[in-house]
Amino acid sequence: MTGYEILLLLDPDLEEDRQGEVVTRTRELVEKAGGSWDVHDVWGRRKLAYEIAHKGEGFYHLLQFTCEAGTLDEISRVLRIDDGVLRHMATRRIEGSPARPVAVGAPTREDAGTASPTDGQGAGPVDGPADVAADAVDEPIEEEEE
Repeated sequence: MTGYEILLLLDPDLEEDRQGEVVTRTRELVEKAGGSWDVHDVWGRRKLAYEIAHKGEGFYHLLQFTCEAGTLDEISRVLRIDDGVLRHMATRRIEGSPARPVAVGAPTREDAGTASPTDGQGAGPVDGPADVAADAVDEPIEEEEE
């Protein structure tokens, strides 16, 4: 069996009971096929980067479970049919990855000032390919004489 996670984007106009039905149906499919249900994390209502089906917001649920690949195919088929699901994305979990996704534990605005230079914040400018190319243009190229 393989560990998977699905990020569900549900219609923000769905009632809480109907959202629960979508998650419960997914859980039943996993458990009926002999898989195990690990985590159901409700991320809540979030603003979308662009409208989907004329909706500017969506309700996010993160589902983590273990099942066979055939079960995942059936879950995806059911979610595609359901009108309350705006989008869903299934991914395989990597062994040794944290139980909770990194995005959930990301620093808040209050924590942002304590970031270390290893995060890429406060490390200063770095010479990238554009800087190296600019330096190379300023120097004349000398050809060796034979």
